[in-house]
Amino acid sequence: MKKFLLRALKFLKYFIIIYFVTSLLFVILYKFINPPLTPLMVIRIVEQSWNGQTIRLKHKWVNLDNMTSNLPLAVVASEDNLFMHHSGFDFESIEKAKEFNAKKQGTKMRGASTISQQTAKNVFLWPQRSWVRKGLEVYFTVLIEFVWGKKRILEVYLNVIETGNGIYGAESASQKFFGKPATKISRGESALIAAILPNPLKWDAASPTPYIRGRQQWILWNMNNIGTLHY
Repeated sequence: MKKFLLRALKFLKYFIIIYFVTSLLFVILYKFINPPLTPLMVIRIVEQSWNGQTIRLKHKWVNLDNMTSNLPLAVVASEDNLFMHHSGFDFESIEKAKEFNAKKQGTKMRGASTISQQTAKNVFLWPQRSWVRKGLEVYFTVLIEFVWGKKRILEVYLNVIETGNGIYGAESASQKFFGKPATKISRGESALIAAILPNPLKWDAASPTPYIRGRQQWILWNMNNIGTLHY
């Protein structure tokens, strides 16, 4: 029994070392090479196949410099006001979310994930909530903030984010909803894409509900407040 425990601990030690070395290498690699797929894309493909649906995967990478500046500004205004100023975590929003969730137990929980955290989750992890995944999310968030920097994080986020059923990234969303590339969509259209991100499988930027129109107007107002993003 003692020998078994020693072997198990040795295996665990080497597993942890290999995992952290491999994860660091992938983070460094993805600073220069675009991630071809994400875990969520794979999960959605499996779900479509399992349900007998046609496999849908529309994903075209576009560098941040080839997008309209309205798109990154819109997602920052919608998702993470302090993106350019925090180090990966918005601790004030985390505290507010804790207080809200403590008062509203049993109802829909409020999150406080930053764009950096969402990018870390989308590229390296799975969508299911758990303490293990949350811990790894913190780890990867620290890594990409340090290795990638804000511009690369925002570029990856805008290219891998789910924007519809089988649709990923700003370019595919722009083509699907507005029939034009991401470099040509307007300020209002950018705000509509940002408005549907919390639930892209339910909402459609091309046919916005009154609620989404309301979110769009708020995002446009906040875009004016933020001004220009300086990387």
